Amino acid sequence: MSQYRNIPQHIAIIMDGNGRWAKQRGKDRSEGHFAGMMALRQTVIAAAQKGVKYLTVYAFSTENWGRPQAEVDALMELVCKGVEMNAAELCEQGIKVVVIGERSRFSEKVNDAIERITSQTAAGELMTLVLALNYSSRSEITAAVQSLAKRVAAGELQAEDIDEKTITRSLYTASMPDPDLIIRTSGECRLSNFMMWQASYSEFYFTDVLWPDFGEQALQEAIDAYASRDRRFGLVK
Repeated sequence: MSQYRNIPQHIAIIMDGNGRWAKQRGKDRSEGHFAGMMALRQTVIAAAQKGVKYLTVYAFSTENWGRPQAEVDALMELVCKGVEMNAAELCEQGIKVVVIGERSRFSEKVNDAIERITSQTAAGELMTLVLALNYSSRSEITAAVQSLAKRVAAGELQAEDIDEKTITRSLYTASMPDPDLIIRTSGECRLSNFMMWQASYSEFYFTDVLWPDFGEQALQEAIDAYASRDRRFGLVK
């Protein structure tokens, strides 16, 4: 069996379809987001048990601030509720939580919840759960470019020494490998400003399953599809 047919080391998921799931059932969108949180819980545990080392989920994009205020407020409250409901189990399972994105726009309550979950799970070694909150790939790359420009201006770095590795080390994801597999639910087939630099050689898997209906079986189907592919990274075997 080829080394590329193993379990993906890093899976990233664009969790899409909470609103449509709620609409189909005559429920409020906030109920769809809560159902999505429960699907995330099941998926996180399943991924860890299958041997995935990094699971990154697109939880809240910079563009999501443009949604109705009531929905944004519900999503922020869900972040806090998610910490309360899942912190103990994540610790017990050995799952470490880290957050990527720009946190300055979050309220003190939300930032306190983020600090709590990251500190409580810091010792986890089984899997790292990466929550992309107030994240956009363009903002991430812009911040990296600004950081490198400041280093050049300060004489700490020569412009000609900037290469792909230098840029990679300046991103939010500097400490983790690029995703092997990117999953998007609900039938949409686009990245939506998510991990555009890191996705250069990722495998993509699109499913019509709405995110609240995603779980262990759907995750396994995505992994099986990944295992059937021949990853050459631009080379020839």
